[in-house]
Amino acid sequence: MSRPRIVIVGAGFAGYRTARTLSRLTRHQADIVLLNPTDYFLYLPLLPQVAAGILEPRRVSVSLSGTLPRVRLVLGEADGIDLDGRTVHYTDPEGGEGTLRYDRLVLAAGSVNKLLPIPGVAEHAHGFRGLPEALYLRDHVTRQVELAAAADDRAECAARCTFVVVGAGYTGTEVAAHGQMYTDAQVRRHPMRTGMRPRWMLLDVAERVLPEMDERLSRTAERVLRQRGVDVRMGTSVKEATHDGVLLTDGTTVDTRTLVWCVGVRPDPLVESLGLPMERGRLLVDPHLQVPGRPELFACGDVAAVPDLTKPGQYTPMTAQHAWRHGKVCAENVAASLGIGGQRRAYRHRDMGFVVDLGGAKAAANPLGVPMSGPAAGAVTRGYHLAAMPGNRVRVAADWLLDAVLPRQAVQLGLVRSWSVPLESASPEVARVPGRPDAGPAGSAGSAGGPGRTEPAERRQGGEPAKARPGEEPAKSQPDGESARSQPGGEPAKGQPGGEPAKGQPGGEPAKGQPGGEPAKGQPGGEPAKGQPGGEPAKGQPGGEPAKAQPGGEPARKHPGRPGADGASGKRHRTSESTRPRPAHAPGTSRKAAEPSAAPKPSTGARRSEAPGGTRSSGRTRSPGAPAPTRSAGPPADPGPEPPPNQPPPGPDIAPGPVKRTDGPAVEGDS
Repeated sequence: MSRPRIVIVGAGFAGYRTARTLSRLTRHQADIVLLNPTDYFLYLPLLPQVAAGILEPRRVSVSLSGTLPRVRLVLGEADGIDLDGRTVHYTDPEGGEGTLRYDRLVLAAGSVNKLLPIPGVAEHAHGFRGLPEALYLRDHVTRQVELAAAADDRAECAARCTFVVVGAGYTGTEVAAHGQMYTDAQVRRHPMRTGMRPRWMLLDVAERVLPEMDERLSRTAERVLRQRGVDVRMGTSVKEATHDGVLLTDGTTVDTRTLVWCVGVRPDPLVESLGLPMERGRLLVDPHLQVPGRPELFACGDVAAVPDLTKPGQYTPMTAQHAWRHGKVCAENVAASLGIGGQRRAYRHRDMGFVVDLGGAKAAANPLGVPMSGPAAGAVTRGYHLAAMPGNRVRVAADWLLDAVLPRQAVQLGLVRSWSVPLESASPEVARVPGRPDAGPAGSAGSAGGPGRTEPAERRQGGEPAKARPGEEPAKSQPDGESARSQPGGEPAKGQPGGEPAKGQPGGEPAKGQPGGEPAKGQPGGEPAKGQPGGEPAKGQPGGEPAKAQPGGEPARKHPGRPGADGASGKRHRTSESTRPRPAHAPGTSRKAAEPSAAPKPSTGARRSEAPGGTRSSGRTRSPGAPAPTRSAGPPADPGPEPPPNQPPPGPDIAPGPVKRTDGPAVEGDS
């Protein structure tokens, strides 16, 4: 008899605790599968310290495979659940699709940023729910301070030095507190020309900071923020957001380049597609974390509306403290339902207090209901985080110690771009990349890279201009390079709308060898080709000029990249094939039939792979509707004619002729 399979969707606080407890309870009596977009568990409470440069990103990322024995990790995002067929459909990070069968399913997908119908917020604001968003905010804040320090205009400097945080809950308060300390440290080392100081604003429609906490702790947090210079405005929010600033509900306009959205969270949209009873976007479950009418389905964490037995008629709030304890109870109930361990019990938990880290030695905490502030609260807060983290405790403590004795490194790495962390994202823990189905402006499902493939950084929208390789010119169609033909902003290609008509096309100059055009060499009425009767003898033929590298001829030049070539760097010299036009040939004939096939092919920098069906895959893209090139099966022909004057240089699979070299003067027969 096969072992039952338990599938857990999500590795947040609830999902991670469920997997770890099941691994201990089942002891190889069940197959445990954890489906998650990333291979780490993110400790969210310390994310503001990552944005402030106190902790490195990997300190708050706990390896799943390293800390969850006997658990199989599957990387992917669940995008569909068949309750009757008991299967979960998912998409992996490279765009592939898969299906997981289950006997028990635990939904712990977590939450995403909460959106409000405010004009411009979705386009110009960024959330703070995942590691990519924290890395982006750190780079963005650092960049704005550096640009402001170099600005001569006082208005521009003020706009870049203003940072607006919306939402005065746990996350927003900690972001504003740590952010003010981070920017002040930058300005102390590199003062601004205008003598200005960074300004952080904290907005919320609530009456006080941290409305979920005790009023005394709320006053403590607000006092610390105001002492550091944070502009705290309660009862105020954003009415409209633009690229250059925000309009507040009190009619004030604030010029800024930074808008951080921390107004709250909402359950993952995955549970909405199940068609089951909901409670304010959360899946309704019983006190045993089981979905009524579905004995095989469990839910915990932010996606589950769990009745609060200590407060009849209410549901447990969406906090990490409850999600962590949901996971343990859920795992015990799942194991009990399979009869392999654990006892079925209802979830019941009282709050043990809250801690808020305000940076430095300041914090606000009420452990076990005892309000604390100052250095004592700071020690309790950091001690709680070390005890709650499932790993990396020594590394986190070491970073805290180094931050206390060494200055922070204020550098921007540029690893996360603005378009890759949109506010409207169902997976804030994963940065969008080109080639994914949900990619932003820089990628789509039908991109050249294929599903799940990433394009080079030089071609991504919002990326830095591509740098040419040593010894090469900037590639056309790249930023800062010459605009490629048929590309937006570049010169229209021949035969394209708005461009010069191509030869042999309606309205264009007739191609040679076409009706009405100049006869091609070697054709009736045309100039005899070299090596043909009546024509000039070809090089290397009797009566002709000796070919280069032949006895009596001029020695051939060494080719870069070949053994023994000048400047032997071993690198092949590449040219942009997409910008190299191809010569026209007579209709009704294949390309190879119109070109000599016996001549040696010039060496190109790009490798070619033989594709199925005998066609070559050279990395080129063909215009829609263009005929596919065919290969000639006939006998080898004589060396071909020299291209006529003003003829475009041949491609890599055309007989040698005078081509334009990028590393020296043009030499006939070189490539």
